[in-house]
Amino acid sequence: MKWSEICVHTTQLAVEAVSNLLHEVGAQGVVIEDVEDFDRMMAEDHFGEIWDVSDRETYPTSGVHVKAYVPASGDFQDVLANLRKEIERLRSMLDIGSGEVTVAEIDEEDWAHSWKQYYKPVKISQHLTIVPLWEEYTPQPEENVILLDPGMAFGTGTHPTTMLCIQAIENYIEEGDRVIDVGTGSGVLSIAAAKLGATSVKALDLDSVAVESARQNVETNGVESLVQVDTGDLLKGVDGEYDLVVANILADVILLFIEDAYARTKTGGRFITSGIIGEKRAEVTSALMAAGFEIEETRVMEDWVAIIAKKG
Repeated sequence: MKWSEICVHTTQLAVEAVSNLLHEVGAQGVVIEDVEDFDRMMAEDHFGEIWDVSDRETYPTSGVHVKAYVPASGDFQDVLANLRKEIERLRSMLDIGSGEVTVAEIDEEDWAHSWKQYYKPVKISQHLTIVPLWEEYTPQPEENVILLDPGMAFGTGTHPTTMLCIQAIENYIEEGDRVIDVGTGSGVLSIAAAKLGATSVKALDLDSVAVESARQNVETNGVESLVQVDTGDLLKGVDGEYDLVVANILADVILLFIEDAYARTKTGGRFITSGIIGEKRAEVTSALMAAGFEIEETRVMEDWVAIIAKKG
């Protein structure tokens, strides 16, 4: 069977938006090649990541490559033309860089290898390590493992926004907390919350592929009794109050439901947001404070920001 590798040359800011477009054309996951990430991981031992990636020369000298793999089909050229149009439409909303789209054809065996070479066990916080399903891994004492199939939905746990969010959850969660995860993707934040002591987690996503992926990952990690995965459009139609509301999505989306997040957060509870590019930090901070939140902490990794806001 033949597969088509679609590569989009874009910016860090546009990675999630471009990833969503690739999902819409049939991709089951994305690979992100960022030379700044490569250099940082090679130079530092941040939480002990173990990366096995291709040579630095294959990375773009500037910007980011977002790669996806889709089955070769008779209508692929039409799909590709539509993808290029949708990427160009993003220019009115985001800096997408060149937006150049290239395609390569590969065999199924090469496709499988292309996926697996990018994912190795990654220690993302003091107590949590993300391990791909196909990797053998022996955890250390007090180390908690999250098993993920990263080829199914956005959210492998290695992106700075996800790491920031999980580290904040680990820092602020208390035994017995109720948590709601808005835009769950692969379900990694919900799984982390359950393994860190939450007794009830509600995971929501509008994308049916993400919902199914999250459900499978939740079952793989044995936390299905604690995590309920549902289709949901942000917090629309959600009632009740939660100790933690978490969202790792684009800043422009966060701005759409801050008031709903305030309503769903218990007094004394927290709204943990990530996916915020540095230039959006002030705007999101102002909106959180306008809604009634107190800014308790701001964390930064590379160009990304996570904000922990408390309902006083």
